[in-house]
Amino acid sequence: MSESQLGWGQEQSRAFYDEHAAALTAYVQRMLHGDRQLAEDIVQETMLRAWLSAGKVPDRARRPWLFTTARRLVIDAYRARNARPKEVSSEQSDPSGDDDLDAALDTILLTDALRTLRAEHRSVLFDAYFRGMTAAQIAAARELPPGTVRSRLFYALRALRLALQERGVTGL
Repeated sequence: MSESQLGWGQEQSRAFYDEHAAALTAYVQRMLHGDRQLAEDIVQETMLRAWLSAGKVPDRARRPWLFTTARRLVIDAYRARNARPKEVSSEQSDPSGDDDLDAALDTILLTDALRTLRAEHRSVLFDAYFRGMTAAQIAAARELPPGTVRSRLFYALRALRLALQERGVTGL
């Protein structure tokens, strides 16, 4: 394809860039909270898209088109950045910070063990330990006799202990 089929000529491209780049860069940089390098990348991509669609966008609508395109590219960059895990340098990583990993693994293990319990056992355990309700409060909320609630709690804890032991948890 020739240059005229794709977009403007070199002089037109340079004039267009000179006319809009500074304002567009400032706008994008404000949206990115000062990230100059990413702002310049987004402005460059915006200008490339403007050049590729030179014949499709009317002259009077070019500037609004530029700013709309840049805003959409900023949104795309934000989404892409949040879709990936945060990058951490070796100096920032803390090898002794396995507490988060241990807590996550404990949560997975406990959730798996809780799934093996009967629904009525799970519900009273949830009410007692996660909601902090007493046996009397659980009985009133679930319209059960208090003795039944205490019995279900006893057997639920026993079944949970067994389920955890089956998964290798010791010291219960």
